[in-house]
Amino acid sequence: MLVRMRMTKNPISVSLDTSILEAWKIMQESQVRRLLVMEKGKLVGIVTERDLRSVSPSQATSLSIFEINYLLEKLKVKDAMTSNPITVDADAPIEEAALIMRDNKISALPVIENGEVVGIITESDIFKAFIEMLGDGKKGLRYTLRIKNTPGEIAKIVNLIAEKGINIMSMATFPSDSEDYGFLVLRLETEDLALVNEIFRKNNIPVEHIRKI
Repeated sequence: MLVRMRMTKNPISVSLDTSILEAWKIMQESQVRRLLVMEKGKLVGIVTERDLRSVSPSQATSLSIFEINYLLEKLKVKDAMTSNPITVDADAPIEEAALIMRDNKISALPVIENGEVVGIITESDIFKAFIEMLGDGKKGLRYTLRIKNTPGEIAKIVNLIAEKGINIMSMATFPSDSEDYGFLVLRLETEDLALVNEIFRKNNIPVEHIRKI
């Protein structure tokens, strides 16, 4: 799955001189938590709800509403934004975007294609993609298997399941503390628990966990 498949296209943007008050209004009306900052068609920053709060008067202020609004009109997006934000390419794998977010402790990435901004991908988009890749809530059986770290091991398991006419809805691997084995999570489109258990028992494939989904 690529970033372009899950990004939001044509993200909402503001200019450097957009007031903090106007940025707040745009976020509320558009129901977004961040805005891209553009200058002459180029990405120069990103501003989030948290950034806007950091430059806004505290709720404990003694200022009147008129005075608060006056200050928020004077303050500009350029006073609160993060300059030169980290970006990701539209054709990058979605897990690459997730790693960039994790490593840099950020919640969104502007998406670039041929030097131009074409979208934005957020942690919510990553989470939705993760759910989709692991089955998207379809009913069946979820198995966690302990498998050897040897070539052909996963192919063998897939063939055993296919021979019984069972469809695999999703499949994912996870490492363990040992270099000798890892874990394979399968979501199977069947409710025949006895049949699947027999497949793994006959072929000496250790089952770590079973759950009906």
